Amino acid sequence: MSKSFAISIVGTLRDRGHLAYLVGGCVRDLVLGREPADYDVATDATPEEVMRIFPETYAVGAQFGVVLVPLPDNTQKSVIPSADEISSSEVSSESRNLLVAGDIALNAQHVEVATFRSDVGYSNGRHPDQVRFSKDPREDVQRRDFTINGLLLDPVSDEVLDYVGGQNDIAAKVIRAIGDAALRFAEDKLRMLRAIRFAARFEYTIEPVTFAAIQRLAPQIHQVSRERVRDELTRMLTEGHARRAFELLDETGLLREVLPEIDAMKGVEQPREFHPEGDVFVHTLLLLENLPQPCPITLAWGALLHDVGKPPTFRLAPDRIRFDDHVDVGVKMAEVICRRLRFSNDDSEQILALVDNHMRFMHVDRMKYSTFKKFVRLPRFEEHLELHRLDCESSHRNLRIYNLVQEKLAELPPSAIRPEPLVTGDDLIGAGYQPGPQFKQILAAVEDAQLEGRLQSKKQALQFVRREFPWKRSTI
Repeated sequence: MSKSFAISIVGTLRDRGHLAYLVGGCVRDLVLGREPADYDVATDATPEEVMRIFPETYAVGAQFGVVLVPLPDNTQKSVIPSADEISSSEVSSESRNLLVAGDIALNAQHVEVATFRSDVGYSNGRHPDQVRFSKDPREDVQRRDFTINGLLLDPVSDEVLDYVGGQNDIAAKVIRAIGDAALRFAEDKLRMLRAIRFAARFEYTIEPVTFAAIQRLAPQIHQVSRERVRDELTRMLTEGHARRAFELLDETGLLREVLPEIDAMKGVEQPREFHPEGDVFVHTLLLLENLPQPCPITLAWGALLHDVGKPPTFRLAPDRIRFDDHVDVGVKMAEVICRRLRFSNDDSEQILALVDNHMRFMHVDRMKYSTFKKFVRLPRFEEHLELHRLDCESSHRNLRIYNLVQEKLAELPPSAIRPEPLVTGDDLIGAGYQPGPQFKQILAAVEDAQLEGRLQSKKQALQFVRREFPWKRSTI
C-alpha cells in the first residue's frame, strides 16, 4: 500500500476543512521502524462527507463510520468485508481483504477512512449496539483495543498524537488494553487472541491487568465466529513467533477453549529413544518454533496437527510407550478441527494429507521405486518433506531419511517421476480386453512396472498385460 496515497487522502480531507490523521497499526509500525502493510485514516468527516469528497469510495461499513478509498488505476481484485468484520474496532486492512460480504469486488489496494466515533454497548460481544460520531480524536482512540494501536500521526508535521500512552508501552514492549481491559475484551472477544498475537509478533509482554482479564474472559471466546478465530490462529502460526503465541494461549487458558485437542498434548509422554525433547506438547512447540519464514498456511497447520492423534492412542506397552494407529486417529481429528474452523476444501485436503503421510518417510529406504515415485508425486510434496525435516529436527535430530529423499529427487528427472502412460484404456480395448473395473488394476500394474524401469515401450507393456492378465481377455 502506498503511504503517499494515504497522505494524499489526509491532505484532501484537510483541504476540505476536516481533521484527519493516519491511525492505528500503520502508526505503530512507523514508530517501530517497520514498513506498514496498509494505512488507515481517521477523520471528523462523516461517511457521507467522505463519500462526497471521494466519489469512488465504497461504503462497506458506513453505519460504523467506515468507508474504503481504492487506490486509482490498480486492477488487483479483492472482496468487500462484512459489516460484522468492519465493526471490530481494530480489524486490520490485511484481514479485511480475506473476508467475504456479497458479490461486489473492489480494488484490493485501498485506504480505510473511519470517522471519529464512540461506541455505545456491545451486547453481542462483536460490534457496538450504537455508534456516535465524534469530532474529537481523543474520544475515538479511547474505544480502540491496545495502547500501541491507539496512536495518531499527523503526516504533515510528522507529529505523533498519543492520548493513551502507546509510545511508552512501545518503548517498554508491553501490550496494554486501553482503559478498562475487561471492558475492551467484552466489546469484542477476538481482542483476546489479538493480544496474544501482538505480544508474540513483537516479542512483548502482556501487562498484568490485561493478562488477568484474558484469563478471566477466555471461556467467552466462543462468542467469536469460527472464521475469525481461525484467521487469528493462522496469523499466529505464520508471523514468525508461533511457539511463543501458543505458549501464551496456554498460559491464558485460551488454548483449551479454541484448540482443546492441542491442549490435550500436555503431559503425554513419548519414548525417550525417539523423542528426547519431552512430551507431545513440547515436541509440537519445537516444530512451531522452527517453522520456515515465510510459511505456507497448510504447512503451519500440518505441523501443529501432525501428532494430534497421539493423546487418545497413548499406550504403555511392555517394551515402550506406543501410539497405535495415531496417524489414522489424527487424520479424523484434524478433519473435525478443519471443519470446525471452516477451512476451505483445498486447505483441509492438504492439511489432512500432511497428517496422513508424515510417518511414511520412515519407510523410504525400503520403498520400491514405484512406491517412492508415487509418494513424491503427492501434491505440494515440498511441504511433506519440510514437515518431515521439522519433525526430525524437533526430536531425534537424525536427518538421514530427509537427506536420502533429497538425493533421490536430485537423481530423478520429472519425466521419471511422472512419465507418460505406456498404455491406456483404449489400448486395452484394442488388444481385446472388455472394459470394466479390472482396467484400473491392469493400468496400475503397468504403471508400477514402468516406474520400476521394467517396461520402456507400449509393445513391452502390452506383452506384460497379456502375460500377467490373460483371463481378462475377451473370448468374443
